[in-house]
Amino acid sequence: MSNVQFRVPEPYNEPILTYAPGSPERAEVAARVAELQSQEIEVPLIIGGREIRTGNTAEMRAPHDRNLKLGVYHKAGPEEVEAAIRSAIEAQAKWAAMPCEHRASVFLKMADLLSGAWRQTLNAATMLGQSKTVYQSEIDAVAELADFWRFNVHFMAQLMAEQPYSPKGMWNRVEYRALEGFVFAVTPFNFTSIAGNLPTAPAIVGNAVVWKPASSAVYSAYHLMQLFREAGLPDGVINFIPGNGRDVGPIALASEHLAGIHFTGSTAVFKGMWKTVGDRLSGMRYYPRIVGETGGKDFIFVHESADVDALVVAAVRGAFEYQGQKCSAASRMYVPESLWSGFRDKLVDQVRSIPMGDPTDFRNFMGAVIDRAAFKGISSYIDYARESGEAEIIVGGGCDDSRGFFIEPTVIVTTNPRFKTMEEEIFGPVLTIYVYDDSKFEQALELCDSTSGYALTGAIWARDRQAVVTMTDRLRNAAGNFYINDKPTAAVVGQQPFGGGRASGTNDKAGSAMNILRWMTARTIKETMVPPLDWKYPHMDEE
Repeated sequence: MSNVQFRVPEPYNEPILTYAPGSPERAEVAARVAELQSQEIEVPLIIGGREIRTGNTAEMRAPHDRNLKLGVYHKAGPEEVEAAIRSAIEAQAKWAAMPCEHRASVFLKMADLLSGAWRQTLNAATMLGQSKTVYQSEIDAVAELADFWRFNVHFMAQLMAEQPYSPKGMWNRVEYRALEGFVFAVTPFNFTSIAGNLPTAPAIVGNAVVWKPASSAVYSAYHLMQLFREAGLPDGVINFIPGNGRDVGPIALASEHLAGIHFTGSTAVFKGMWKTVGDRLSGMRYYPRIVGETGGKDFIFVHESADVDALVVAAVRGAFEYQGQKCSAASRMYVPESLWSGFRDKLVDQVRSIPMGDPTDFRNFMGAVIDRAAFKGISSYIDYARESGEAEIIVGGGCDDSRGFFIEPTVIVTTNPRFKTMEEEIFGPVLTIYVYDDSKFEQALELCDSTSGYALTGAIWARDRQAVVTMTDRLRNAAGNFYINDKPTAAVVGQQPFGGGRASGTNDKAGSAMNILRWMTARTIKETMVPPLDWKYPHMDEE
């Protein structure tokens, strides 16, 4: 075994391609989309490297075209979940013992494969399976995920380099190792990068993982598993078990070998998982690490000194990119009365011009929402606003599921700062605005801070520096990711570590060393060079 202390390559953010007309990447992704559209695939479970077909299947269809069948996937049941847990535990012994530079190499190779030969496969799969435009897919499924792998390797090395002070006569050191047991990763539909990061972040430091992807994003998740294999990830380190949450979750959470949960999804589901673990704790071998990001009711708060033209762009992009299906998407907005008239007219004009449709048509800015349940839930909020005497829909509001699950970008104005669509997470292309009296700036800030139980992202807009200071201070706990004169979305790995508090999660900051540390446990080692030969202390001597 080599005794060299290696230094991992410096991480960097993956350059984002533009897919402009005439560019080579545009032609490449179009060709890959056409290829994937022309074939249906059968997605098995992958446990210990073996493909398992249960016969209990569900279809995968494009959200923007329900006639486009992408294939079927097999669902895990209790027997398969138990097998995945056993596989993870068996695989971890060798994986955790592997020198960290060799584990790091696997993930650095993943990043290079993703940004190279696999780039357009993951883009095409995300566009078709999750109805993302090519640019939204590029920043998610390629750039952010490659960033996670490169930076997480760097963070691991950075943490392991932290060592304690050693006084004369002894050598103190800290050994960082994986958790005992397995990590249960539960990933959402809306970001392929999150689906790729949640199981791999624990694996980088030596853990083995049982991974349940969102049922509505199995298509791209399966392609990720194929990428993991090509990069040389050993069998059993990540076990792939799509299926119904009610069939998978209870078995994994009841296991005495559960070492951790890495979750992104709804607040209700996360609270339920936490309660289940708490109720079962007496029968578990470990105190599981629980890391979760659970959504938001993200805000844009505007001061009277804001730049209106730039603000309109931030509102449109922040609220409506990827159909508002980002946990960081702008969902509520506070605008001073003095700016309202001019801002309203420009916002309405911009929103009316947004093209929506099939994301494989590169002219579109928006695609479809993910599935029928999302369509029904989002449209019910729009109907509620339409029928309320406290709200007005000033643009959008149309909903059409005749071919795909399309909802127009919708802007609601309310006279009630605690209106339902100002408080509740909608997870769709709906932005609600409350217009406040300029003289009640401080009261409006209090409303912004207290209206929502979430605290994920938020943005403030002002050219007045004292106003920026005041807003930053008053909204200190309202958002884990806070933006000044920008939209509240698009955190970049290594630049803006992501996560929030309150009902938005444990704020363990994906894209930082804070998250990686959660998947490591430490052993402190003290070595004494010349041990004492007498048990007596000096104070015991005679005068």
